[in-house]
Amino acid sequence: MRFWLEQSNRAAFEHAREMTAYYSKSFYISACMLPLEKRWATFAIYGFCRYADNLIDNQRNRQAAEILREVEFLAHELEVAYRTGESEHPILRPFIVVAKRYGIPIDYPLDLLRGVQMDIQNMRYRNFDELYVFCYRVAAVVGLMMTHILGCDDHEAFVHAEKLGVAMQLTNILRDVQEDKDMGRIYLPLEELREFDCSENNILQERMTPAFRELMQFQVNRAHSYYDAAADGIPMLKPDSQFAIYSASRIYRGILKRIEARDYNPFIGRVFVPKHRKFGILLQEVLRTKIITAQERLAMAAGMGLR
Repeated sequence: MRFWLEQSNRAAFEHAREMTAYYSKSFYISACMLPLEKRWATFAIYGFCRYADNLIDNQRNRQAAEILREVEFLAHELEVAYRTGESEHPILRPFIVVAKRYGIPIDYPLDLLRGVQMDIQNMRYRNFDELYVFCYRVAAVVGLMMTHILGCDDHEAFVHAEKLGVAMQLTNILRDVQEDKDMGRIYLPLEELREFDCSENNILQERMTPAFRELMQFQVNRAHSYYDAAADGIPMLKPDSQFAIYSASRIYRGILKRIEARDYNPFIGRVFVPKHRKFGILLQEVLRTKIITAQERLAMAAGMGLR
């Protein structure tokens, strides 16, 4: 029987699907276009990642120490689930089914939880090396888990998946400078602020100076470089999954372009890609992938005919 339809798992997988639909409509639509098994596996991965993020993203009347204990409990239950192959935790139940089925190493979800812990404990990052660790833990490992599900023809795809995850997290950081500041967090590395003759006050007081504009341009260009480094990995994925990652990359890179259009000013409201634009990109990539797949099949058939 299909794992998401098994009686003992059905409610948990449906809960993961509903979480995906509620928290990310564009991601949900993209996932729904994947082959059936990959679709439900993706819901399980997203559900776990969203649950972990919500421990700190949802505003609750809890102190940092209490949230850290929640994360520690989740990490412990995850380790037990990997050892036993089951969990009664409503979000770990579908996740462990998928993790075992697709051979997802435990280090990936544990690193995600370490990233959540970092986000509770670290309000500042001294340099880009420190920030990269955070980006890897909260975003790159998601791409690595998804690569196991989507499938690839070359192990090098995992290297590129890491770069794409970092690119997307850097994009989030640049988009949310103002919102993060309001929550007491500054993700831009302090050493780089000083290198561009800026300080925390540029962010805390929302001072958009020429020097801060140069700093933002530098950060945007860095994010673009990670998208470029990730691009070669997408064709390494199985053809029936490539459109989803092409779409995600284009949509997130569109956020960078909108920051550029605002002259790199992060203090005049959050930028976003309109829904119609997201859906347009998704449909373009679905069609492009289908055309490429059809062309490859025709070429293969022609080659076999020549023999």
